[in-house]
Amino acid sequence: MTRPLTAEHTSAAAGGLPAARLLAWYDRHHRRLPWRLAPEAIRSGRRPDPYAVWLSEIMLQQTTVGAVKPYFDAFMARWPTVEALAAAGTEDVMKAWAGLGYYSRARNLKKCADEVAARHGGAFPDTEAGLKALPGIGDYTAAAIAAIAFGRPAAVVDGNVERVASRLDAIETPLPAAKPEIRKAVAAMVPADRAGDFAQAMMDLGATICTPRRPSCILCPLIEDCTAQRLGAPERFPLKAPKAEKPVRRGAAFVAIREDGAVLLRRRPDKGLLGGMSEVPTSQWTARLDGAHEATAAPFPAQWSGSGVVTHVFTHFTLRLSVFHAAVTEMAAPAGHWWSAPAALHGEALPTVMKKAIEAAIPGATKAKRGTTAK
Repeated sequence: MTRPLTAEHTSAAAGGLPAARLLAWYDRHHRRLPWRLAPEAIRSGRRPDPYAVWLSEIMLQQTTVGAVKPYFDAFMARWPTVEALAAAGTEDVMKAWAGLGYYSRARNLKKCADEVAARHGGAFPDTEAGLKALPGIGDYTAAAIAAIAFGRPAAVVDGNVERVASRLDAIETPLPAAKPEIRKAVAAMVPADRAGDFAQAMMDLGATICTPRRPSCILCPLIEDCTAQRLGAPERFPLKAPKAEKPVRRGAAFVAIREDGAVLLRRRPDKGLLGGMSEVPTSQWTARLDGAHEATAAPFPAQWSGSGVVTHVFTHFTLRLSVFHAAVTEMAAPAGHWWSAPAALHGEALPTVMKKAIEAAIPGATKAKRGTTAK
């Protein structure tokens, strides 16, 4: 049962009345998330786990809460501390990350764990500057960890917070140029005594009340402070500069299937798009250049048959892969390749686009099967 609110819990110190209103709302309506310590737990003297905060913030970059929850739970069950993650093999981390996207995050996750374990005795720095010195931690992530894990009065600004702040002040500057103005507005609201709860409250408000379309203004604790609502145009904000149309790239993927159902895979180079992940052989497509998309681009002779085209949207371009499959017999894996057995395929470090390609050729092949384990 939530404790009754007191003046101490809703202090407007350094954040003003809007912060106090928001915190009172958060105390009653905060989302229950596996990486979050509820405000009543913090009031009882518990402190957030910096490792869990860091892990969740890295996973949540460009990814939804719903998509992150199972990955976070799996990582915490397998590697419950930063020392445990540092001791893990990079390949195992990449496999566990497969499907979550933006794979440079996984590589930097491992590098950061290694550095915290080796150079910081397993303890994360408690300042924004110290956190930003670690691999994979930029301005936003450093501010989020500093505020949520250590109570530092940092301005934490993600997409949800940008929307809330731009509506509160009816900021006319389009994004991304408005980011400094928004950050300044948020910084002025941060209370000195509950910076972490305030940061999470702003995120929750944007995710559940101050939504992109049809915001529930009547339920908003900041309705009295919102300029956009007074203007009768909350959905107009935030303004955004027109986006350039994403280019479309072409390529081909080749799914070789052995008699026992094993699929031929290889590992992508560590640097670059999908670095360090597993894939079926493909033509030489990149974010800037098309690759061949005919069967003639196959890595070796076989009876290649078309399995359709799969489409995958990356941050800066859209990829259309023509998929071909072939049955092969008694073929040794070429250098740098390996045969992945059916029971192991779902556990490989396959990015989503490669799962799509394999599924086009072998429906159900990448799904986890009961009673099997990854190799």
